[in-house]
Amino acid sequence: MIKKTITLLLFIAVFSNCSSQKSINKKVDSSDYFKAITTESLTTNLTIIASDEMEGRETGSEGQKKAGRYIIDFYKKHGVGFPKGATSYYQPIPASYLNAKYNENLKDSENIWAFIEGSEKPEEIVVISAHYDHVGVKNGQVYNGADDDGSGTVAIMEIAAAFQKAKNEGHGPKRSILILHVTGEEHGLHGSRYYSENPLFPLANTVADVNIDMIGRRDEFHKDNNNYVYLIGSDYLSTDLYTVCEEVNKKNNLLTIDYKYNDKKDPNRFYYRSDHYNFAKNGIPSVFLFNGVHADYHKATDDVNKIEFDALTKRAQFAFAIAWEIANREKRLVVDKNGAE
Repeated sequence: MIKKTITLLLFIAVFSNCSSQKSINKKVDSSDYFKAITTESLTTNLTIIASDEMEGRETGSEGQKKAGRYIIDFYKKHGVGFPKGATSYYQPIPASYLNAKYNENLKDSENIWAFIEGSEKPEEIVVISAHYDHVGVKNGQVYNGADDDGSGTVAIMEIAAAFQKAKNEGHGPKRSILILHVTGEEHGLHGSRYYSENPLFPLANTVADVNIDMIGRRDEFHKDNNNYVYLIGSDYLSTDLYTVCEEVNKKNNLLTIDYKYNDKKDPNRFYYRSDHYNFAKNGIPSVFLFNGVHADYHKATDDVNKIEFDALTKRAQFAFAIAWEIANREKRLVVDKNGAE
């Protein structure tokens, strides 16, 4: 009887150890965490970020600063801290810098950053960016900018929370994630330019930028289906980045990738018109996620009630999956092309 009991206990111990080892050795996939990015949370946050209370989030305005405080409160709530080497969630940018090019009488403003430190290669940085300003109030009408770029703003908030959740559960990214909400985009990409000229982490250690600008609507070329996203720039500097985007999308069966605006000769020049460009021109592989323009672009009618949250959710999940793969792959993305300009 004693011998049987000992045998049984040994079997249980071995079985438990094997089960535990399988759990430890289990390869965690991006899909285990991008599902934490939900339509419900995106809706809640965007309804606030793009509300009249934020007064159109003009660069340096009280409305933009109020939106910034909301973003920071979200990070505090989810346990996402500011980067090592910084003293707060803000990167201040003086009015003198913002007005140097066009003298638009802008006030002092700030980029906002959050950080998830990497577990194995913390010195290598993956930037995930979106601008959180818009164009303010014109002729008494609030330009809420729900799609431009409220959609990108709430997407990177959710992406940060998903990465933090992974880290809390012992599956944090190998490389560090810098979430960067930039200011001054609407006036000339000033915030991302300021960061590129005053980086918290050396640009040589910056592996990639995944930039999101307008992912909550559909354009005239996709009237019958919103299950798409435009990718711009993924193959300009790095074959690896292009391959990552293609492979994670196919693996997770997320979206149809449209390369319509990826042509450098495209007259819209979208590649040069959003914040990834200030990384790409410095030789950092960059990809821009975009839904195209629509009838409400830069109008007072770009409101939350026109956002297609199913599309926003899938595009945010796709951006997370791209960043996850870049952050966790064995080798950093190779720069094997010279196509930023």
